[in-house]
Amino acid sequence: MGLIPRETIERILEATDIVDLIGGYFPLKRSGSDFKINCPFHGEKTPSFNISPARQRYKCFGCDASGSALNFLMEYENLPFVDAVRKLADRAGIPIIEEAHDPESDRKRRKISRLKELNNKAARFFHEQLLKNPDAAHAREYLKSRGFSKETAQKWLIGWAPSNSNLFLRMAKEGGFNGREILQAGLGGLREKDNPRSGLWVKFYDQLTFPIQNDVDDVVGFSARILRQDDKRGKYINTNETPLFNKSKLLFALNKARRAMGKEKFALICEGQVDAIVLHESGFENTIAPLGTAFTEQHARMIKRYTDRVVLCYDGDSAGLAAADKTFKQLTAQGLPVRLMHLPEGEDPDTFVKKNGAETFRELLDSAKEYFDAKLDKELKTINLSSPAERTKLLQDLAKSVCVMDDDLLRDATTQNLAIRLRLGVDDFRQAVAAAKKDLKRFSPRENDDKKAAKVEPTAIDHFVIYLCHLALNSEAAAEYIREQLENLQECLTETLGSHVLLDILSKRPNPESLASKQAYLMTIPTSDRIALEDGFSDSLPEDPVTSASDTITMLSARFYQIKEKALRTRLNDPNLTSEQIFEAFDEVKRLQLILKELDQRF
Repeated sequence: MGLIPRETIERILEATDIVDLIGGYFPLKRSGSDFKINCPFHGEKTPSFNISPARQRYKCFGCDASGSALNFLMEYENLPFVDAVRKLADRAGIPIIEEAHDPESDRKRRKISRLKELNNKAARFFHEQLLKNPDAAHAREYLKSRGFSKETAQKWLIGWAPSNSNLFLRMAKEGGFNGREILQAGLGGLREKDNPRSGLWVKFYDQLTFPIQNDVDDVVGFSARILRQDDKRGKYINTNETPLFNKSKLLFALNKARRAMGKEKFALICEGQVDAIVLHESGFENTIAPLGTAFTEQHARMIKRYTDRVVLCYDGDSAGLAAADKTFKQLTAQGLPVRLMHLPEGEDPDTFVKKNGAETFRELLDSAKEYFDAKLDKELKTINLSSPAERTKLLQDLAKSVCVMDDDLLRDATTQNLAIRLRLGVDDFRQAVAAAKKDLKRFSPRENDDKKAAKVEPTAIDHFVIYLCHLALNSEAAAEYIREQLENLQECLTETLGSHVLLDILSKRPNPESLASKQAYLMTIPTSDRIALEDGFSDSLPEDPVTSASDTITMLSARFYQIKEKALRTRLNDPNLTSEQIFEAFDEVKRLQLILKELDQRF
């Protein structure tokens, strides 16, 4: 991949309205000439995330997040710079023509492209094996027993990994893929660790395969299910983690459910791929499922992009309720209201729909209650509230879930409702919630430390230099004046913090009349430099930018020469100086004093 020209980035930013972009993710509230929302990057109750149409920037006054449309896309979608530029370009309908070959970026992109191609070919290969290989008869029978038609298998590209792994290896070789790419795609491993000559073993064999797709329908990995009772492997096995496949950032069927989630105004979450497919085929196309792993904060943030409500449909046993608890905590921490639908004991969505039909499932879905009401309906049947031990255990369990709710009013209302249902004092429940919240903070310091460690610190830039940068970026006349003064400033700038940033602006010449040009420039410099500039910039331009630039240069120079002159006079007190050194120092002091006198007269 080559480099994306700055002019192209400017065109993309010119064609992108940051209000429309962020408004596509969240409903915006007007605040004067700007817009406000609750910050998507940290939990808050009062909106402090400000979006300025005039400046085409956002700023959170709670967590200090700030930037342009590109910054927002990179942070919220967790995209690298180039991918964010491409996404905005697609949105704006602007073609990207690359320049200046970048070998390292080219290598990385080629690798990702090859892994996607291998996964997509593997999915089609496994599907063909399911449909045509005589040895896959038991796999076809299993799908038939679960009510899966051939059309369903084709729609979801369900496959069968053959018992003879050589068939897969032959397909990969004929497709031009090598052993290293099979390893990198998570589809196999070395027979002997760190010994490439030991040969490959293939991860999936004699299993049903369910392709996992990203939001643009590329196959990025697989989840495979065993078919024989004597198979000692786990019931479900996923692709190893790869550059494409990260279970904490993928949700099964999200690519198919996104539109329906918006239409239905909620997401239906179940536990497994088979359940999700059955519900989709039964008309519940807003269904998604995690990949047999814990539901994560990233999952909750992904869902929040497409809807603002969730219904959980987990298995009706104690394990299902425990999984629902963990999922609820992640969802409510992101401000998503959660309902819980109850399936009969021993049932999952797949078996329930097949026994009772889609209409009965719909009735159950429509009657889903607010999470805590549904949870208590289930648990109070098995708990003796007259037992202090059981009551205390239930109280502590509920407090752990209530304490993560991000809305203070909602949290307190929930506390009161639960206290009434459990016949407890409201203050007792509040104390339990406060204690649970304290424990939560105490036991997650490492996460907070990691976030602090990951924060990029701004470059140390002298305040005079920052103001000159501000003038140069916003006034062509000021920028030209500063360029004319560079020869006189050379000695001063070499010893002034952050002068490299000013020199870069002057050499690259972003157009002060174009907001997109300035934003594009800021996106191409190191993040630490950008943060320092944005933190130090003024919101307004002086009436006479050239005069302001002249005054700032004078003050910067005067400070530099004052410090130098003072240091020399201090040196003159050194008794070890030779006569020659003393005369040289006196001459230099006189020269500096003349310069300072001239600067004083100018100012």
